[in-house]
Amino acid sequence: MKKQIEFGGPINNVLLLMSHFVLLLLIYALLRVGFLWYNQSLFSNVEFSEIGLMLIGGVKFDIVALLYINLLYILMQCLPLAIKYTDGYQKVASWVFIFTNSVGIGSNLIDFAYYPFTLKRTTGTVFSQFANEDNIVGLFLDFFLLYWPLVIVFFILVYFLYFFDRRLVLLKPNKVNWQFYITHLATLLFVAFLFVGGVRGGWAHSTRPITLSNAGDYVKSPEEISIVLNTPFSILKTLKAVDLKEVNVFTEDELGHIYPVFHYPQDSIEFKTYNVVFLIMESFAKEYVGFYNKDLESGTYKGYTPFLDSLIAESYSFKHSFANGRKSIDALPSIITGIPSIGEPFVLSIYSSNKTTSIADLLGEEGYETAFFHGAPNGSMGFSAFTNLAGIKRYYGKTEYNNDADFDGIWGIWDEPFMQFMGDKLNELSEPFFASFFSLSSHHPFKVPTEYEGQFSKGPLPVHEPIGYTDHALREFFAKASKSSWYKNTLFVICADHSSVSYLSEYKTTANSYAIPIVFYFPGDNERLRGMSDKLIQQIDIMPTVLNFLGYNKPYFSLGFDAFSSAKNNFVVNNTTGVYNFFKGDYFMTHNGDEALSLFNIRRDPLETDNIVKKSPEVIDSLEVSLKAFIQQYNNRMIHNKLTVD
Repeated sequence: MKKQIEFGGPINNVLLLMSHFVLLLLIYALLRVGFLWYNQSLFSNVEFSEIGLMLIGGVKFDIVALLYINLLYILMQCLPLAIKYTDGYQKVASWVFIFTNSVGIGSNLIDFAYYPFTLKRTTGTVFSQFANEDNIVGLFLDFFLLYWPLVIVFFILVYFLYFFDRRLVLLKPNKVNWQFYITHLATLLFVAFLFVGGVRGGWAHSTRPITLSNAGDYVKSPEEISIVLNTPFSILKTLKAVDLKEVNVFTEDELGHIYPVFHYPQDSIEFKTYNVVFLIMESFAKEYVGFYNKDLESGTYKGYTPFLDSLIAESYSFKHSFANGRKSIDALPSIITGIPSIGEPFVLSIYSSNKTTSIADLLGEEGYETAFFHGAPNGSMGFSAFTNLAGIKRYYGKTEYNNDADFDGIWGIWDEPFMQFMGDKLNELSEPFFASFFSLSSHHPFKVPTEYEGQFSKGPLPVHEPIGYTDHALREFFAKASKSSWYKNTLFVICADHSSVSYLSEYKTTANSYAIPIVFYFPGDNERLRGMSDKLIQQIDIMPTVLNFLGYNKPYFSLGFDAFSSAKNNFVVNNTTGVYNFFKGDYFMTHNGDEALSLFNIRRDPLETDNIVKKSPEVIDSLEVSLKAFIQQYNNRMIHNKLTVD
């Protein structure tokens, strides 16, 4: 017979809960160390002496997460009821404890693998993000196969929970009388008192419930916040939609001068009805593109996109180009409507019903046919709903493709056949047209069609081989499109939806974790649109840049800048876990909305080794003017639904 540890006395239920809680805190501490070890290449600047503070700080966030996760179990063990001492009741309570904490442990382990793709802990938007996926089981099975060591760790930890729980029992009281109920009611109130203080982070009236940003107290740079946090806390604290606060730092006149968001046509410009095609490439990080990295690895670096390299040589591109988010769901609003995700994906926010200014809508009003192509099931990622709201009239997905022989088994139709399908459909559209495509094959689980196995460089990262395959699909699409009558009358914009996992140290920086290619290719007049610019550009700049190129002759609203303009007052902004990443001129600043956290001169210090935040107050002051103007324009216009020209 297995020996069991018994707790007796009038507070035996409290001792039982405390024992479980201490065990869970130890497990979460181990998971935090494991998270850091598993992703150590992304935290190369973390010194050993700093880990202790992170572990201590992490306890505060672990307590909050564990209290919420175990709320039902705590209640079951503290109710002043005699039935809780029966074997059946305790078995149910035991399984509640094991199941709920298995979910918490599993979510932490999933982020071991998922973090390199998003550079932040998973948030509450994950449920909405995958709500329309009809192959969730397949995705989980594929995760189990690809990350089987993490699955083994999961089962070991869950078994340890079970093993420990089975050896803790409650002693039955000698008798149930009025003293029993008084004692247990007092215990319930005491535990409730501890619970409230635990989830708030203290009992003082001035104490505000802790949030993700509080993790900044235990790190020296924003990207390290994810070490201190745990995934259940991150999810639970972001289940409630982000509610922006109105900001009034500047007057309307000052704001319009510092950061104008209304774009007006030039009288001398004639509107040219060129076709426009956006090609949004899944996970095509700038790191993977050889054209931009010719000096890396002593000049031997080739990258994984030979066709895109050749196309960029005939295009207009940028040395400093960035995404406005780290997820696919962030990309479409940024590119199509010029709305970046701040705090949470725009399409999942409470402001997603705002009327926006979409390039598809604007061109549609000028007689353009509009279409969107994505080889996934039509509800995937909410793209069909978004494109409908953005004024795109034709949607082509897996349903319209109607041939599951080319289904990759996970996400949708392989890129090459789907891009050929797109070429056929573009031939059917009346000119002028606006079309956008979103690729999917260069995505986890990082596979290529069987017939192409071994044909593309695998590289040191699993993503490299499918990047090569999708680059090949892009080559075949342009080979087909170049034979069409509309080809030379078309402006192509090629960009990534977001960056992805990094291998090169030059891209393992906060700034370059958002680096993507943004390319403008116009085959009808290569000399006019060719070269490499030193100007900053981001995804939300694509719409005003394209409209400027077309000579669009009506005023419109956009948070982005015209990248073809000679003006140099533009900036780039994105947001990670509530921290703003702000680029302007030679500088890159991280800012929490109240104060600057770091500052780097990324022209001189691209590896971000010299934080000059305390040495350059005048630079901080200058950058803060533009950042605060952006925050005021963004927040106030979101709140008051003013994202169009009145």
